[in-house]
Amino acid sequence: MTEGRGYQRMKAQSSLKDILAVATEFERTARDFYADLAPKVSKQIRYLVEELAEEEQRHFDLFTQLQSRADIEEMLQEQVDTPASDGRFSDCIHLPELGDKPDDQAVLQYALGREHAAMEQYHSLAESTAPGPIHDLFKFLAAEETQHKAELEKIYYEVVHSGGV
Repeated sequence: MTEGRGYQRMKAQSSLKDILAVATEFERTARDFYADLAPKVSKQIRYLVEELAEEEQRHFDLFTQLQSRADIEEMLQEQVDTPASDGRFSDCIHLPELGDKPDDQAVLQYALGREHAAMEQYHSLAESTAPGPIHDLFKFLAAEETQHKAELEKIYYEVVHSGGV
């Protein structure tokens, strides 16, 4: 009986290296999605979509730099609990088809969903990692995603409720 629970616990864990690989792909797909989307959206939110692409590039760069650091190679092999939000986070790698003239509201809803998934994921990972550079990165990203989500909610309200959509 304890063997079954041990297996379930192992299944609920991933190496930090694997988690960083998923997070890097999450940020890369978001960057590419927003960069491709920017010329298609209305001028009212184009600046925002361009900013989102830049933010995702910065996050991608942070993960890429962290993974290449020789001083944390051993830390990357550590197993951590897979966050409950992991499925929603991974699902965000699959991008929606918004067409050639995407609706501002649909773009903002998608961006809000991505920011929320990232906020939950990075917060959970910060809680489950030991103090050090990876913990600090997840803590920083959780706070940044929380701020991005709050800013997007404000913009969403202004665009949707001002008759902009």
